[in-house]
Amino acid sequence: MKLYILGGRQKRRIIKGDDDEHRFESALIVRLDTDTEKSEIVVEYKTPEQARADADSSSLFTSSTLCDDKLMVCTYTEVLVYKVPEFQLVTHISLPCFNALHHVWQTHEGNLLVANTGLDMVIEVSPAGKVLREWNVLGESPWERFSKDIDYRKIASTKPHRAHANFVFQIGADVWVTRFHQKDAVCLTAPDRRIDIGVERLHDGVMYEGKLYFTTVDGHLVIVDPDTLRKTEVIDLKTAHGNGTIRGGWCRGIMPADKRRVWVGFTRIRKTLVMDNLVWVKHGLREMEAPTHVALYDIVEKKCLKEIEVEHAGINILFSILPAA
Repeated sequence: MKLYILGGRQKRRIIKGDDDEHRFESALIVRLDTDTEKSEIVVEYKTPEQARADADSSSLFTSSTLCDDKLMVCTYTEVLVYKVPEFQLVTHISLPCFNALHHVWQTHEGNLLVANTGLDMVIEVSPAGKVLREWNVLGESPWERFSKDIDYRKIASTKPHRAHANFVFQIGADVWVTRFHQKDAVCLTAPDRRIDIGVERLHDGVMYEGKLYFTTVDGHLVIVDPDTLRKTEVIDLKTAHGNGTIRGGWCRGIMPADKRRVWVGFTRIRKTLVMDNLVWVKHGLREMEAPTHVALYDIVEKKCLKEIEVEHAGINILFSILPAA
């Protein structure tokens, strides 16, 4: 099986105190053959100066969506659409309101839903870049706390985020978004609907064979029935490793291979982040520093079948796992 792994390469020389907004030098898409474990970089990209806060700002790909022959990706300040498998860039959108983008999703009508994380918003834009709809993910007026007169691409960070919206998906025609800090997913088009994950702070929201799959940062897989909006299964991936300890990492990115096997991504935990965001980390330093990798799990047998390191391919931070041609 072949996978696309999306994320970024960390700068070789990290200045003490560098944050994620300045830590990564290149956005990468890697094609990984999971049988041979060989990989190749198919896209290496740097955000242009006009769309960056400063010369040292990070370039990395955050969460993406594959739809037919189009791969929709985003950097912190841009949305890009590639035609695959040749990786021809067909769309590039960068708007002044973009800040810390974390995901892009294509609607049934062909528009793009963007998780504009830095402004706690989701924005729907046309393929030409026209803003069609805006939602504040906390139910407030979208521009109550921000200004349309500011170019937020030139602001390195708007943290602390009140919600940290990080993944957009649809159930039917309804638009949903995950909220990291609230440990849930909420419907933006029907605000009374909510999925309570509650286990830990979460990522993803991938629909497969009529079920929704979420990951939590501490290594749980949560499966939800999209009709009832209730959790049907919560799997602690630590138990799949036999000894009760997961090979440490910030858990984000999931791709079901079939009904019983799923690929899950883990990013190396940097010691500078073992603060408030990582109060759930209770492993030793060696485990916390496990390299960025993908792992294949049998969720019926609750067993880890395979682990593949991806740092040798340049991926130091991982956001998405997708099926590759």
